[in-house]
Amino acid sequence: MADSWVNSGERLGADLHLELAGTGGKRAALITALRDAVRSGRLTPGTRLPPYRSLAADLGLARNTVADAYAELVAEGWLTAVQGSGTRVADRAEPLTRSRTPKKAPGPPEPRHNLRQGQPDATSFPRADWLAAARRALNVAPHDAFGPGDPRGRRELREALAGYLARARGVRTSPERIVVCSGFAHALRLLFPAVLSGPLAVESYGLAFHRSIFTTARVETVPLALDEKGAVVEDLATRNVLLTPAHQFPTGGPLHHDRRTAVVGHVRASGGVLIEDDYDGEFRYDRKPVGAVQGLDPEHVVYAGSVSKSLSPGLRLGWLVLPEHLVDAVLAAKGEREAWAGVLDQLTLAEFIGAGAYDKHIRRMRQRYRRRRDVLVQALAERAPHVVPTGVAAGLHAVLRLPPGTEKSAVKAAAWQGLALDGLAAFRHPAATMSTVDGLVVGYATPPEHAYAAAVDELCRALPPA
Repeated sequence: MADSWVNSGERLGADLHLELAGTGGKRAALITALRDAVRSGRLTPGTRLPPYRSLAADLGLARNTVADAYAELVAEGWLTAVQGSGTRVADRAEPLTRSRTPKKAPGPPEPRHNLRQGQPDATSFPRADWLAAARRALNVAPHDAFGPGDPRGRRELREALAGYLARARGVRTSPERIVVCSGFAHALRLLFPAVLSGPLAVESYGLAFHRSIFTTARVETVPLALDEKGAVVEDLATRNVLLTPAHQFPTGGPLHHDRRTAVVGHVRASGGVLIEDDYDGEFRYDRKPVGAVQGLDPEHVVYAGSVSKSLSPGLRLGWLVLPEHLVDAVLAAKGEREAWAGVLDQLTLAEFIGAGAYDKHIRRMRQRYRRRRDVLVQALAERAPHVVPTGVAAGLHAVLRLPPGTEKSAVKAAAWQGLALDGLAAFRHPAATMSTVDGLVVGYATPPEHAYAAAVDELCRALPPA
């Protein structure tokens, strides 16, 4: 390609000279030209570049070509893009040093802010109330609590859970149908393959870690499409189904009432079960809580929950609410003695729930996370109105829908801004056939309160331009 003068004087007050050359295509040539201009010192830190539409017109390139080039250089840390301030040369960009040996390209910095999904604010753990509950529980604990653990879990905790889940989530059960475990992943390992077998219908988006459990258990998973009503369950071809009906993970939104009824009817007719992962069921902000599907048919729904997001993943406490015919099989899979959930933590959680401290903590954190969600939504509206947050009626994360083809560069740009987060593609089932959507999965619960505003600011800097 020939050298090109970019006559953007009317917009910038100066001409920009770029040498476009090479055989790697127009996008690669533009990236190389801009990178070389920064390395040589011709474009100094803070220099504002032309809007990508203007540069595309001046060079005779497609707008997407220039936008992609800008996004790639933002991801690499050469440029920054801030809504309202345009695209500029980054402060960290340095001229190329004169050396006979090429300088290794620097990698992204260590993350300063954790915006990964599924983690609560660790600084908000209710230490004082938990310690008080532990003392009370320890003082009244019977002597047999310090013997071999019951694989069902402590009776005190199962009774407390039966009452709480009935009141707060609409679950119909008794303590005899509850088995304590160490979390949802442990629950899946208890169920598969010893109790249930595949194939298993799952949502097209979910945690890869959970899919790996099924792979290890040699259970085939069949992805279900998702739309505005949740998982599409009308044409189920498997006996057993795994869903996140309260708040689909990670795309957001509850399973529509008609589909709840349909999936329960299917597992009843086929002799299978629905495994209900009550993901984010306690954290709804814009409407009344969505009750558990388990209440529609306790004999065909396995309800699973944990305190991993409501209190802390470090407690390693979860539970299975089982149909009566599955209780003995799950206990057999677990073994004769409790080997996972500590007795003292079980007794403390039972006391914590019974004293009303758990409800108080949930209400307090619901208000805090809602404020954080509002800060994120407002910042996007002001600084990146072209990026649409979805799934924000509940939960601890939002999905930011991005322009097509920009997800990878946005994830790279976030890393250069010191952010730890994931793209939506990381959660997609490898066999899913539904249309691909670009997006970022942004957790707003994990950063401590004093650092949250800075995390949101850095996130907005990393987003692709309109």
